[in-house]
Formats: sequence, C-alpha cells, structure tokens
Amino acid sequence: MTIDRSKLTPMMKQYFEIKDQYMEYILMYRLGDFYEMFFEDAIKASQALEITLTARNCGLEDKAPLCGVPHHSVDGYIKRLVDQGIKVAICEQMEDPALAKGIVKREVVRIITPGTITDPDMLDASNNNYIASVSFDENGFGLAYCDITTGVFKATEMSQRTTLLDEIIKIEPSEVIVPEGRVLDDTIRSYLNSADITVTEYLAYAFETHASRHVIQRLFDVFSTESLGFSEYPIALNACGGLLAYVEETAKVPLAHITEIDLYTQGHFMMLDKFTRRNLELVETMRSKEKKGSLLWVVDKTSTAMGARKLKTWMEEPLLDKGQIDRRLETVEVLVEDLMLRSDLRTLLKQVYDLERLVSKLVYGSMNPRDMIALKNSLMVLPDVKACIQGQIEGEFETIHTEIYPLEDVRTLIESAIVEDPPFTMKDGGFIQNGFNADLDELRDIVKNGKKWLLEVEQREREMTGIKNLKIGFNKVFGYYLEISKGSVKDAPDTYIRKQTLANAERYITPELKTLEEKILGAEEKINRLEQELFSNLKSQVMASITPIRKTAGAVASLDALLAFSECSYRYGYVKPKITTRDDIRIKNGRHPVIERIFKDSIFVPNDTYLNGKEDQFYIITGPNMAGKSTYLRQVALITLMAQIGCFVPAEKAEIGIVDRIFTRVGASDDLSQGQSTFMVEMSELANILNNATPNSLIILDEIGRGTSTYDGLSIAWSVVEYLAEKSTKTLFATHYHELTELEGLVKGVKNYRIAVKEAKDDILFLRKIEPGGANQSFGVQVAKLAGVPIPVIKRAKEILAKLEVNDINRNIEKMGGSDSARESYSVSSYEIDESLYKYIETVEVDQMTPIEAMNTLYTIVSKFRDL
Repeated sequence: MTIDRSKLTPMMKQYFEIKDQYMEYILMYRLGDFYEMFFEDAIKASQALEITLTARNCGLEDKAPLCGVPHHSVDGYIKRLVDQGIKVAICEQMEDPALAKGIVKREVVRIITPGTITDPDMLDASNNNYIASVSFDENGFGLAYCDITTGVFKATEMSQRTTLLDEIIKIEPSEVIVPEGRVLDDTIRSYLNSADITVTEYLAYAFETHASRHVIQRLFDVFSTESLGFSEYPIALNACGGLLAYVEETAKVPLAHITEIDLYTQGHFMMLDKFTRRNLELVETMRSKEKKGSLLWVVDKTSTAMGARKLKTWMEEPLLDKGQIDRRLETVEVLVEDLMLRSDLRTLLKQVYDLERLVSKLVYGSMNPRDMIALKNSLMVLPDVKACIQGQIEGEFETIHTEIYPLEDVRTLIESAIVEDPPFTMKDGGFIQNGFNADLDELRDIVKNGKKWLLEVEQREREMTGIKNLKIGFNKVFGYYLEISKGSVKDAPDTYIRKQTLANAERYITPELKTLEEKILGAEEKINRLEQELFSNLKSQVMASITPIRKTAGAVASLDALLAFSECSYRYGYVKPKITTRDDIRIKNGRHPVIERIFKDSIFVPNDTYLNGKEDQFYIITGPNMAGKSTYLRQVALITLMAQIGCFVPAEKAEIGIVDRIFTRVGASDDLSQGQSTFMVEMSELANILNNATPNSLIILDEIGRGTSTYDGLSIAWSVVEYLAEKSTKTLFATHYHELTELEGLVKGVKNYRIAVKEAKDDILFLRKIEPGGANQSFGVQVAKLAGVPIPVIKRAKEILAKLEVNDINRNIEKMGGSDSARESYSVSSYEIDESLYKYIETVEVDQMTPIEAMNTLYTIVSKFRDL
C-alpha cells in the first residue's frame, strides 16, 4: 500500500516514523488505555486475534484500518500472536499526556518474539524457553542458546550437521537466530519448519569474530574472551556474539542476570540422537506427545518450577564422568534412607517460588509488589533449608549448602518496605509499609485527617445553615463540592458559589473547601508518585544481589531434582546402581520404569541382563509379537540412562559400565514429507548407528530389514550382526528372523535369548521372561487370534501355514541335520564335495529364481549333501 505521508495527521506521522524501524514486527502503539494497530498490522492482527477490524481518520481520503486491545489485558493478546510465530513491538507513551506539549513522546520499550518472552504467565513453568543461534564455517558449527527468563546461557560446537540437529532437538528452542544471508542446511531448516520453530535472520556482522568479542567483553566485563574459555571454541564464540547482540537489542535493558556462559563439549554428556529421544520416550510419548507415559512423568516429583526444569535438563544430558554420577547417587542415597530429612526438605521447597524467573522480572522491569513478596517469602525459607543439610558431606550436599545464600539483608529490606498482602496492580497504591518512609507517612496522615476534616466541615455547615441533607461529594470535574437538594436551595448562604445544577439538587463550592481539596488531592497524587519512586529504588537495591540470588536458585533447583530422584526411588523400590568404568552392564531383575507404573495393578515380570564387549556382547532376542521383547529392550536402555543421570534404578541390583551413547532403532514410519519410505527411514537410522557407534555405546535394535523382501532384509540383518560384533558394541537385537539364531557360536559374542511362551492347544500364554535359546516359531497366528482376528481367517491362515512349512528351510534342516549343537559344529569345509554336486551348484542361476524355486533348489542341495 502506497501512502502519501505528507497528508497524514501528526500522530500518524509519528506512528510511521516508529514503524519504519520495526517493519518485521506488529507495532502495538499505545493510545490512552489501548494498544492500537494500523494499516497492514491491523489487518494481520485482526485475523490472528479474531477481533473486529475498524477504521480511523488519518488525514488521507480513506480511513486507516484499525484494531486495538485494552492495555490491561494485552499480555493474553501478545501470547496469541507470538504462539503463531508473529513478532510484536510494544510502543509506550513516555510522558504524561496531560503534561505533554504537542504529540506525546513514544518509544518501543519491548520487542517480543517466541524466544524473548519474559512474562512467566506466558510460559510453561516446568520448561525452559530457549532462544538459540547458529554460526558455521568450513570447520563446523557453533551453537549458543539462552533462556532469558532464567539467565541460563550455554554454547558448544561440533563438526557434523547431524550432531547440530541432535542438539537443537534436545533443547527444543522456540526461536533460532542465523546470520542474515547465510543458507541454513536443508535438513535443519526442514526440522525447524516442521517443529514450528521461528527462524530469524539477524545482522551477519553480529556473528563476525570482532563484533562477537566486543559484545561479550562488554557484557561480561572481561578484558579477553579467552578468560571465559573461548580459545577452544572459536565458532561458538560467533554464535554467542550474534545471540547476545540480538537479545540485548530486543530486551532494551542491561542483561544483568546473564552472568556466565557454560561452554561444553560433546564429551561432557551421553549423546542421544533424535531417534533415541523419541523411541525411549524420555520427556514425551511418541504418539500423543504428552508427558504422561514418559520417563519424565515417572521421575518428576519436584516441588518447584526451577527443579522441574533442572530435572528435565539432567534427563536429556546423562553424565559421562563417574565422579559426578557418584556424587548425585550418594546424595540420593542419603535422602532415600532419611525419611525425615526428605520430608522436611520437600515441605520447605514447596514454599519457594520460581526464583529464576522472579529475577528476570526484576531485570526486565516487570516485577510488581506481589512478586517482591514472593521473593521475600522464598528467601525466608532458605535458612531452614541450609539448616536441614548442615553437616551433610556426602555427594552434592556440601556444594548445594555453600551456594544457597541466606540473603537476610534482602529479605529484611523487602519485609520493611512492602505490605504483606499488596494490591494486584500498582496503580491502586497502598503497597509500601507504614514507617518505611517519613515523607510517605506524613502524606498518608494528611489524607487520613483530610477525611476527618471533610466530615467536620460537613457537620458544621449543616448546623450553620439548618440544611439536614447537605452533604460533601467529589467528582473529577469540580473536585469536592457541597450538594443541597432543590427544596433546601433557598437556605443556601450567599457565600456558597454555585458550580452545577442537577435535576434534584444544586452543587456549590466554598474557599475553605477548595483549600482542603488542594491539601488532600495534592497529598494523594504525591503518595502515588512517591510509592512508585520508593518501589523503583527498592528494585535497584535488590538488583545489586542478583548474582547470589541466581546462584541460590540454581542450588535449590539441583536439590529439588535430587529430592525428586530420591522420592521416586523410595516410592517405587529402586536401588542404587554401581557405576563402573568397565564395559559391562549387569542388571538383576530389571523392570521397565514406565510400564510398571502404567500397569501398576499388574505384576511386572523382571528380567536379568548381562552385556559386555566380549563373550556376552550381542543378544539376538526372538519370540512372538506382544510377548515383551520391545519392553525388555527399552528397559535396559532406560535403566542405563537413569543410572547415568544419577537416579536409582528399577532393579534388584545393577552395575552399569558408563556408555557414551545409546542408539535405538525401533519401528519406522513413512516420512512422506521428505519423500522417504518406511524402509528408507529404517536404513537411514541404521546408517547413523553403524557410522557413529563405538565399543562404549549401547545399541537397541527392534527389527531390522522388515521393510523390504525377506532375503534382502535377512541379508542386511545378518551383516549388521557381524559388523557390530566386530566393533564389540553392546547390542540388544529383537528379531523375527529366526535364521539369525544360527550365528550363536559362529560369531563371537552373539548369544541367543527368547521370550518364554507357554502353549496350550491353539492358545499361548506370554510369560514375559527372557531365557537363553532361540524361538523355533513366531506364534503369529496365535497372536492374531488374541488380537481378535475373525476365526475363519485364523483357520485359513493355519492351512496356508501348514503348506508353507513343507518347504521351510529351517524346518527341513532340523529334520535332516539333527540337534542345535550338531549344527553349531557344522562346517562345509570339513566334508569332501564330489564333482557332480559341485557341477550342479555351478549351474544354479540364483538371480533368475523365485523365492520358492530358491527354497526347492536349496532343499535339493541339502539332500545331495546328506547322501555324501
């Protein structure tokens, strides 16, 4: 739309001067008690918010499209816009309209994007709201991310695109900042689009090394970025610089609560790719994307929002350092064994508000008196928390005790300044304590006595005039006045000055009443102004303690997360795992932590596990569907992960050798948006595992090769077993390819296990128990019957199965080859093959055969071989 700005009204000219600086944002322009939006912004906002689009005179021939929202309820509208990925700029009146000469001065005071929301009411208290930035060069990628409501700021770098994507998926940012003009990798951009994550291009200059160093040195008040550890993180340095510049520009306040940058390498934590996070359902379920049914749902027994966020972070970042893991486990052990300590601490922490986000409200200027009381009440609990853990030296207690600051001076200051139950809005006044400020007390005395004085004047004038219904009233136009009914007007003294005539009364003023008015109203205005000033000073004083408050919040969050570990461990009968640096995993009577809670009225059948990189390295697990193979696989992975986050585990006993990564290949579905079939997705996940697994990894495979033909699938699965066995990677492989059980004894480290099943005529009973050996059938027809497939279909399936089994390779081998042990020692090279058999094999054209022809040919070869 082309607009002739020379014809605009002065106010609309001011609007466009501001709008020109924020073209990518919807500009909410403050006009009195409303935030107004004009022209294209109005059209876009009215559609997004589903509010009426109107129009306003703007100086042009056509009126300007207009929509507006009340200032007192603007936060709800902002959230709806931001949830739709729309960025908002808040333009406030910077002076009192009553005192302004000409157009009221206005400025943008807040920019709100998905990653820069600061109002806790607009956020999920149990989740961080991260904003991330990505930088990249020929050597790799840098990633920085920050929660501006808590001050958490982290950065890392990596050489591979897949690792970058895994980190982005882990932190789930609501917004990602990239250098303007740089092309983001298609895979990463596709994920960001599918996850509704806002991508914002920002000045490329801000991501350059010189600019990044400058902003970091200035904000953290250091001479060199090397002092913060950036000498080993040159690409991450640029990601941090770009992110800090963007956040500083949008926040428009000093970032006082961001006091440190946590630089970490991929070697600090267990690597969990997107498939593993999804398949193990760590924080949400695969299907419904809900917390209930996830591992987090089971473990999260936190009492504070800070603790909930900390626990989720720990769950997504299992530790690799044995000392760190042991310290957490020792703390949990003390809490599990000391019921009174655990109970007392949980009771205390339930009284602690979200200190991290209260601090952010302080920084961004949105803290109100009720927030200040929440801070004070939280600080009151801290001495008791410290007293509870005083003298505890096991695990993390000593560190937590040290980092919880009593902050008694801050608590005392707030207590002396703010009334215990302040009003919801500051404009109502009355939130500063009596006795806190002498000038305020004097003004309040004037107001209090003023009411008394007015009552005295009213009584005296009634007695003097004899008008019994005379009364003193007030309105904003005339101030205080004397009101006399029409029937008594004749008795009004000549000294009364008439100001207003009503249908049933007359209103008057007197010099004495106006003098009182000046005293009373002047005092009320001064009280409101002074209370605002005193509260502003209070915030500045509290701001000086922002660093110890943040450290305290972090320590309380860690304590709360450890308490959650201990509470679920105590409730559900978990045990302390022994952490080792060996390559074995020993679990006695392990259980699935989620399944046993979902079906808590049923008896969960526990199972043992012994894995290492040598003789017991690769489990081939067979058995029918629904028997519990997938549950067993996942429970081993979850128990390992729980141990490495420092939590007790659902087992009778567990020794966990630290694993660097957990890989999972569980099920698959078509990714049509990427043009990938089920089999392509399956092979992509498999490739990721084979290319990145190490001898210290744990691999969970639930079916391989099922998405293609039987022979192709079996070939791939067989080859995978050999490849991973060669790498000595601990692997659990559930499969329906019973042919793979032949590998036990042929490939080092491979062991056969099966799910025990009890047969009763045509029915089966799943015993849910893992036992040595391979399954000799899949019980597919019986499972179909259990699932409710119609009886005629079941009967026909049995007939077809009987015919197919005639040519089944394994069954014919069983008939001809004898026992399992005989086949294990079976070696073609130990027999002399006669010339006729050799020539027959030479003539076989495998590529031209159908599967049935291949089976028959193989049967012929076996028969000839047997007769030798």
